[in-house]
Amino acid sequence: MSSDLHTDDSRSLKDGFRQWRAHRPFWGGLLLTLGGAEILFTEKASLKVVIHIGMQGLAGYLLPVVMLLCGLLILFNPTQRLFYSLLGILVSLGTWVTSNLGGFFVGLLLGAVGSCLAFGWLPDQEPRRRRLRRGHA
Repeated sequence: MSSDLHTDDSRSLKDGFRQWRAHRPFWGGLLLTLGGAEILFTEKASLKVVIHIGMQGLAGYLLPVVMLLCGLLILFNPTQRLFYSLLGILVSLGTWVTSNLGGFFVGLLLGAVGSCLAFGWLPDQEPRRRRLRRGHA
């Protein structure tokens, strides 16, 4: 009996998370957040491979933090996604100069793709699965 309750709780949590995720540009915000975190991680790396190009200091840490914040704001405030995604792409491109070539290209690409996904997300669009089924029926 206790396993049935646990199954029902986990199912309701999954359904709740799916419902929450469906009403926001989830993948765009997640990728932008991961890009900012990856760039911050490469800034802290004490490797001899780290490239020191461009301005060191505040800008090298400020831009990835802004990327990370834009990604989180896209997830938790999707009504302002256009502003956050435009700011996110500009800051992602700025990390090319300030933050080890954009976290060795990985963070730069994650941020750019995430910003583009968030910018292109439409809030009133049906989930893809329903549109495909409707087209075949």
